[in-house]
Amino acid sequence: MPSPFPGMDPYLEHPKLWPAFQHQLLACLYQILLPGLVDRYRARVGNRSYVSEMPLFTSIVREEYTEEFIEIRSRTDNRLITLLEVVSPANKSTAAGRQAYLDKRREASVQRAGIVEIDLVLQGKPTLTYSRDGLPEFDYAVSVTKATAPDRYEIYTATIQKRLPKFKLPLAPDDKDTLLDLQSAFGRAYDLGGFASLIDYKGPSPPDVPLSTAYKAWIAELLKQMKLR
Repeated sequence: MPSPFPGMDPYLEHPKLWPAFQHQLLACLYQILLPGLVDRYRARVGNRSYVSEMPLFTSIVREEYTEEFIEIRSRTDNRLITLLEVVSPANKSTAAGRQAYLDKRREASVQRAGIVEIDLVLQGKPTLTYSRDGLPEFDYAVSVTKATAPDRYEIYTATIQKRLPKFKLPLAPDDKDTLLDLQSAFGRAYDLGGFASLIDYKGPSPPDVPLSTAYKAWIAELLKQMKLR
């Protein structure tokens, strides 16, 4: 069964569900990317690990995180062409997660690679700072930085009530971008992960997900119409 939401499903931000969802989404993006890379590039899934520490009363709670990302590299010299990241809740809500994410982004920027950030997380503080002037109101965004213009962002947006966008992923400067349908990748990831059987839509969304009163009412009505409440 597909997700009842037209785009991103906020229930997937639950800490017990997110790691599996992020893994499935990146795997699906990888599979969609491969046919368009032909012989000039190769794609690989890399990962990073870090520990986040949070004080709790008189003790320190340590949590270990492992996050995946996609690198597109040149077959001839192994040069990094494009870094694709799916931002995690920890990247937006913990100091260690943010630092690990930004360090990887900085590494890609130094190598003059294109960078794609997919942010499907409502909780926490955005990892990127850019002007929203001229942009519609949005909840989720894909930001694209090209190697030829490292200080500029292409922003593709969506709200919780809309499908996720298609976006252009940059390759080498002398090559054309490749078009990716994020909604298609999401749908495939949701199905492969079996999330329909793992999510209790009768209950509220995860407490860390900030939703307005209007959004909560809209979600309740949507789930009622889908006979999930």
